[in-house]
Amino acid sequence: MAGETKTLEDTVKEAVEMFRPQLQADGGDMEYVSLDDQNRVHLKLVGACGSCPMAVMTLKMGVERYLKDACPDVTEVVQDMDEGM
Repeated sequence: MAGETKTLEDTVKEAVEMFRPQLQADGGDMEYVSLDDQNRVHLKLVGACGSCPMAVMTLKMGVERYLKDACPDVTEVVQDMDEGM
């Protein structure tokens, strides 16, 4: 039965992969960074999403809502920025 137990991080990564095509359709993408001890998902927006003025709204209203539906234990989705941004 080992291997059947899915961690929260596994579930989050799967949900991120399911959402990515929606961003890719507009020339953007996101990269999973980490899940912290407060169940916050850290993502990095790249491509068109990295420089889009609507990125925060996309992150909160789109990605965060989707991930919270898929993984109710997720408390928040936060954007990790590149150094120098």
